Amino acid sequence: MIETVHIAIIGSGPAGLMAAEAAACAGARVVVFDRMPSPARKFLLAGRGGLNLTHNEPPSAFLTRYGEAQARLAPLIEAFPPDALRAWARDLGQETFVGTSGRVFPKSFKASPLLRAWLRKLAALGVELRLRHEFRGWDAQRRLRFATPEGETLIEADACVLALGGASWPKLGSDGGWADMLRGEGLSVAPLRPSNCGFEIAWSPVLKSFGGFPLGPVTLSGGGQSLRGECVITEHGIEGGAIYALSAGLRDAIERDGSAELVVDLRPDVSLETLAGRLGRPRGGQSMASVLRKSGGLPPVSAALVREPGPLPADPAELAARIKALPLRLTGVRPIARAISTAGGLRFADVTPELMVSSKPGLFVAGEMLDWEAPTGGYLLQACFASGRAAGAAAAAFAAGGAA
Repeated sequence: MIETVHIAIIGSGPAGLMAAEAAACAGARVVVFDRMPSPARKFLLAGRGGLNLTHNEPPSAFLTRYGEAQARLAPLIEAFPPDALRAWARDLGQETFVGTSGRVFPKSFKASPLLRAWLRKLAALGVELRLRHEFRGWDAQRRLRFATPEGETLIEADACVLALGGASWPKLGSDGGWADMLRGEGLSVAPLRPSNCGFEIAWSPVLKSFGGFPLGPVTLSGGGQSLRGECVITEHGIEGGAIYALSAGLRDAIERDGSAELVVDLRPDVSLETLAGRLGRPRGGQSMASVLRKSGGLPPVSAALVREPGPLPADPAELAARIKALPLRLTGVRPIARAISTAGGLRFADVTPELMVSSKPGLFVAGEMLDWEAPTGGYLLQACFASGRAAGAAAAAFAAGGAA
């Protein structure tokens, strides 16, 4: 079966749906294809703990979160900044608020109401959604190939936007299989790596028993950064918000050196001298566990961590120093399938500022398929929305005969 469409969007996550909206608003006839039986599955998962749409920090600080990709992403985000994203959500009937951390959430705190309103808007714009269509690349005539329950379908499109996501949480639809497909097309794709991920530590049996216990607030230092936050001990190692913020540097260190050191200050609100003084008080008949709990102010999981490097120092100053700078050796990165997001992707050198593949006129790429990464906190979704909007508008212009 061969069919002709105006604009084909492949992928129904935030980048793909925003590309569809932008193209439809420009007057294009849009069809969105996705291999899953329902759209935006990872977006819905992200909303289970409170949908963090964007962040309220000043633009100059906001843009630095994209590291080496800042120069390429900045024009896209400046064209659709956090305030515009909040206004877009408001127009869908989803008011937002700024949390104490500066993160921006819908007042409903959920993704499903926003997605339902968005899909209604897209339908009103004439956007067609075709599910259970798995993209298989191109045929010899450069038609899009899709595997469907009824067999293969070939689509001729005036322009196409690829928004197939990264490689994290593949059961939700994004498995990174497109990377080899694009390499086969002669494009340069940076290896896909876990981002905003957990790490492996060779815990003792005692620490493994604390799997699932929260740790914090603590100060973490590693990968060239230091910050205060919370994390979680797992059976395999450590993860959580503060770890995710440091994950890029820690991951790179492990790839380079085989391991990385994470230094934990278990009592960030108490100075070394004050803590040493408290630990040096007469113990009387107290056990060391009681001393760590009462004088050291450590909950059981932190007390177990302090014992992890070996016998506790007898000297109060040395014990305080361990509590204030506990070294943990990270031996590996947790699998990419369990990461929140993905680093790597199609290199920006292969795309125009409008996100069209330079060697393939009419083919655009958006979202996590591009080679960038950012910490959690709203930066991931903001860049996906902004890049999708830019790619969709450019695809519509190209299909209409204008410059991409």
